[in-house]
Amino acid sequence: MRTHGKKRHPSQKEAIAADVDCLSIVDFCRRNGISKPFYYKLRAQGLGPKEMRLGARVLITRQSAEKWRAERMRASKRASTSSAVAAL
Repeated sequence: MRTHGKKRHPSQKEAIAADVDCLSIVDFCRRNGISKPFYYKLRAQGLGPKEMRLGARVLITRQSAEKWRAERMRASKRASTSSAVAAL
């Protein structure tokens, strides 16, 4: 998004979201740039973040989200290394 030299100020909702310890699935998807259907596909494959249930709500802790991102980065690096080796 272009701001034409102006500093973009986060909305109140974005500022609050940066401080929370738990995210809803919708917020997790938004923060990680994935769709809800893709989230559920990853979860079905055992590749989603660890979730916790609080009553009827499903939440993802900040630590779980960070661990998930690190795991996805490692898996991505392994996949790119494997395909580079296979190309030789």
